[in-house]
Amino acid sequence: MDHLQLHKKILERCDDVQDWFRAKARGLAFPIYSSFDIRDAGFKVGPVDANIFPAGFNNICQIDRESALDVAREFLDQHYSPATKKLVLLTEEHTQNPYYWDNVRVLKEVLEGAGRQVRLAMPRSLEKPLELTSASGAKLTVYGADRSGDGIQIGDFVPDLLISNNDFSVDYEEWARGLDTPMNPPRELGWYRRRKDRFFKVYNHLAGEFAQMLQLDPWTLQVETALFADFDIDDDDSRDRLAARAEQVYRSVGAKYKEHGIKREPFLFVKNNAGTYGLGVVQVRHPDEIKDWNYKARKKMKAAKGGREITEVIIQEGIPTTTVADGGKTAEPVIYMIGCRLAGGFLRAHGEKSDDDSLNSPGAVYQRLCVSDLAIKMEGCPMENAYGWVAKLSFLSVALEARELEVQFKNFNPEGPCS
Repeated sequence: MDHLQLHKKILERCDDVQDWFRAKARGLAFPIYSSFDIRDAGFKVGPVDANIFPAGFNNICQIDRESALDVAREFLDQHYSPATKKLVLLTEEHTQNPYYWDNVRVLKEVLEGAGRQVRLAMPRSLEKPLELTSASGAKLTVYGADRSGDGIQIGDFVPDLLISNNDFSVDYEEWARGLDTPMNPPRELGWYRRRKDRFFKVYNHLAGEFAQMLQLDPWTLQVETALFADFDIDDDDSRDRLAARAEQVYRSVGAKYKEHGIKREPFLFVKNNAGTYGLGVVQVRHPDEIKDWNYKARKKMKAAKGGREITEVIIQEGIPTTTVADGGKTAEPVIYMIGCRLAGGFLRAHGEKSDDDSLNSPGAVYQRLCVSDLAIKMEGCPMENAYGWVAKLSFLSVALEARELEVQFKNFNPEGPCS
């Protein structure tokens, strides 16, 4: 099943699909934004990464950026009180990454376009504000998010809500202790606590339900994922046990390939279970490779963002991509959401990677994929529709994952409609 077949199935049962989604989302609290890297193999479509604190808003198409203002306004109006007017956008501390600051610039423009006052701040104290320049040349002032009692204060600016674009790979526990100001996404969904295996477990269950509704084989939407705990890259026994577990996943995926008549060898990825930014990810063409990982592979699995040690990994089936961008580049769609609505997208493309490589790597470029086109004519936008619904399934999975973790969305009203 490719995106065209999925698109057709969704159109055939559009009302049922919408009703199912609304029913599943009812009563859930969820992040203000999320993004999902999606792969379309021609025989299955599924997410390979789910980001709750996404960067890259600067890469979504201009039309989507403009429509995102209304989507953000709707989210804030529906899920927070009318008094929620002052926002602090919490940023990463990537002062040397000008492309990250273009992402922050676009987010600030979206939130201000939604009728809010916005300040940029890092979750720490600073002696003086930072004056930063983004890749596009924009000038940004970034403050320290100073604690004032149980809240945050920047000069005379006291925020009603913190919007976090810091993924909390580091827990910032001292800074956050006793903090009462509402935050979305909550710090407790940060990578210091969140785990990928939980997301994919929830996603695979939902994808099974969705596939059954569309009379599809669930495997065509699911992503086989196995947890391997007690990981130690420097321990021979740990790598041997990882290779043995990877062999089980490899054989399972191979059996499915044979069942579906897929004439290629399966492959796997070993990923940090709490990682982001494409770090801690190694492709495995055969499980035996793990026992003899070279220095480069071992270095990749040595440490995560913030210098954290990698102690848990997931073993995941690799999904090849049939998506091709302009110039014949290998590509994959990335879909952004604000709340439960599609907000933007792009194709991540790489001219030096093959269809089974990770594309989230240096040299990637971004090409147009506008989810706003769905508002004009859904029938004529098969990619946006199919990938958009995989993103919506993934969004639901994030919201259910947060509920499983008992994460509190302070002052969030879950009764706003989802469609």
